[in-house]
Amino acid sequence: MTTTDRTTPPLKADERTTLEGWLDFQRATLLVKCEGLTNEQLRSTSAPPSPLTLLGLVQHMAEVERNWFRRVLTGEQAPPIHDPQADPHDRDGGFDLSADITFEDAQATWENEVTRARANCAGLDPERTSPFMGGEVTLRWIHLHMIGEYARHNGHADLIRERIDGATGV
Repeated sequence: MTTTDRTTPPLKADERTTLEGWLDFQRATLLVKCEGLTNEQLRSTSAPPSPLTLLGLVQHMAEVERNWFRRVLTGEQAPPIHDPQADPHDRDGGFDLSADITFEDAQATWENEVTRARANCAGLDPERTSPFMGGEVTLRWIHLHMIGEYARHNGHADLIRERIDGATGV
């Protein structure tokens, strides 16, 4: 596993750069929480009775990236990643682990979704809208939602990591 480059978002920038900077910071934070652990540790459920794992969080965030930046933003008919039979509108997928998934596989899938998300957002105005739940949602709202989604799950990841090996913060 490599060391993740986590850049502090710019302190003074335009809206688009600020939103993208904070989202990338939160994305990198999730990977930092996973660094240095074995696949077994990344699969461990360290806060019983919750079945939540660091590996499951990475898989889940790949599903969330796909949902917001492909299905919602561009209207793409992208099937679920980790459970192809699941309802494509189920935004809570990815938490369940298959016996043969490795962190490297999950990370590669997640990185692919992040790359697609960045490409789909390239050059778009934050005011750009997409149909959502009978109305419209702006790219700004999607970015803010994703920052919040990562921040919430990074809090979970911090607690899980602390239970695994005592590492906190970052």
